Amino acid sequence: MTETLPGIFPTPTSMQLNGGTVTLGTSVVLVQAAKTDAETVELVRQILSNAGVTRIRTATHIPAKLDQSYIVIGAGNSAILRSAVGRVKAALPTEKEGYTLASTVEDGGNLTVLAGFDGDGLFHAAQTLRQLAKRASFPAVRIHDFPSMPVRGTIEGFYGAPWTMQDRSAHLAFLGRAKANTYIYSPKDDPFARDKWRDDYPAATLKQLGELVHQAERNHIDFVYAISPGPSVCYSSPADLQALRRKFDAIRGLSVRTFYVALDDIEYTKWNCDADKEKFGPASDKAAAAAQAYLLNAVQADLASGNAAGPSLIMVPTEYYNATESPYKAGLREKLDPRIIVQWTGTDVVPPAISIPDAKAATKAFGRKTLLWDNYPVNDYAQSTGRLLVAPYARREAGLSSELTGIVANPMNQEAPSRVAVMGLTAFAWNDKAYDAELTWHAAARELASDDPRTTAALLTFFDTQHLAPTFGTQPWQPQAPRLKAVLDHVREALAQGDAAARKAALKDLARQADDIANAPDIIRAGVADKGFVAQSAPWLDAMQRWGRALQLTAAGLSAADEGSGTAQPFFADAKRMADEAAAIRSIPGATRFEGPIKIADGVLDLFIADAPGLIATP
Repeated sequence: MTETLPGIFPTPTSMQLNGGTVTLGTSVVLVQAAKTDAETVELVRQILSNAGVTRIRTATHIPAKLDQSYIVIGAGNSAILRSAVGRVKAALPTEKEGYTLASTVEDGGNLTVLAGFDGDGLFHAAQTLRQLAKRASFPAVRIHDFPSMPVRGTIEGFYGAPWTMQDRSAHLAFLGRAKANTYIYSPKDDPFARDKWRDDYPAATLKQLGELVHQAERNHIDFVYAISPGPSVCYSSPADLQALRRKFDAIRGLSVRTFYVALDDIEYTKWNCDADKEKFGPASDKAAAAAQAYLLNAVQADLASGNAAGPSLIMVPTEYYNATESPYKAGLREKLDPRIIVQWTGTDVVPPAISIPDAKAATKAFGRKTLLWDNYPVNDYAQSTGRLLVAPYARREAGLSSELTGIVANPMNQEAPSRVAVMGLTAFAWNDKAYDAELTWHAAARELASDDPRTTAALLTFFDTQHLAPTFGTQPWQPQAPRLKAVLDHVREALAQGDAAARKAALKDLARQADDIANAPDIIRAGVADKGFVAQSAPWLDAMQRWGRALQLTAAGLSAADEGSGTAQPFFADAKRMADEAAAIRSIPGATRFEGPIKIADGVLDLFIADAPGLIATP
């Protein structure tokens, strides 16, 4: 059997072929070293079962001669792990969240070792095994892996309909598979986290949040609770500080250890109470920085409870959207406890790119390395109306890991479609220097398609029609439908400049592309196991199907015109009617902050269908 280096996402820090092919067979011996949590053991057992293993025996040691498949799992530095790692010619991991996964094939059997530096690292090793074991046999490899950034994940921080608890549960499982480690609960429309932040949560809601926290723990995700008191808080009020303490104490009772205070999207040149004017002076951006630091430093002191190594509070400042020097940033830099982590969205609210110099400028402005709040793929602003944002995660510079404490994505109101871009972000945050946007985009499609090639191809066709990534300005930072545009441009060129054979070949390609677009929605509906993705994407799939049919009719009209047939015009008329139907489909009511007509490859597909009747003279 030919051995090829497997594709693992995120890309490991180091991966080499180790010689030979591992075939697990139907029986595996599992050797469990010390410091192995029950959830990870169960995950490994499930992976083996999915790989066709029907019998799993346990043992306490590895025999001198390997007579079948052995798997050793554990975290730390136990004698069993040291011996096993040496046998597969690897080394124990030395970095936080790091792991070693290595196999050897000998004596008619095989040995695979999953060694984590800590419990998180071992969980990540299991996720790598999950990818390897999708095939009945996989190449023996030697992987040494650890994350580039300490914080990787998402912030549910968008406006509009928040995710359901089921959405959040599914998302936490996805984050675990993607080797993320952070989920920030900060829905703008949770009244008890913003408008009614002083009030206690109802018992039923608190119970649901507790279940989410446990789900996060099972997936080795740090559940971060965020509160947004800015619209009404009195920074100098002992009563408001006590209200924050009481709210955090209730959430701490759910086993949450990391907290966040959001001060974004508020007015900071007026006070909410006279007491703040008396303590900090007339309202101004500089005075606001002093007031915010006063309150946040008190919260940080509570969290640390005298322990200098205690958890760091996270905050998002009112000026979160650039790194330009200002009195506000200078005030935070001077007065904010250095332990507090500051979030920053880049050079703009929705930045077209983020570079190392940008991040260095933010470090200088805020007096510490920042945690990037990346407003992609969020679609809660007017320029994103009617769009799913599923282009690859791109235009973030390799090397940002040296200038940031981490990255979290602000996803869409549609949880499952958000995973396409979020998988790219988590892969970038894990290993930014080896990140490949296109390959990871393909991997995200395969993940949704459960590795079915036909469904994967249909998803990539769908993603191409939703490739445009807007900003708050007029120019998008990623183009719409680049693959489709290349086909349509080729057709235009062939009709304008080609001979008869070239025209026929181009029109044949166009017909195939039209079929792919028209057929993709049904393939996706049948092939994507996650029905949340299908439901949340429903109007886009419906519109795509109609646009595909319109393109099929357009292709038929062009072919008829090329042959001099009088049937071309009826085809074009039917194509226009179908396109009008497609353009009339609207987003799901209440799902997003801005509602409107669904966009499918707009500016590319619609223009071609409109222009087609004039591309060839008809009888």
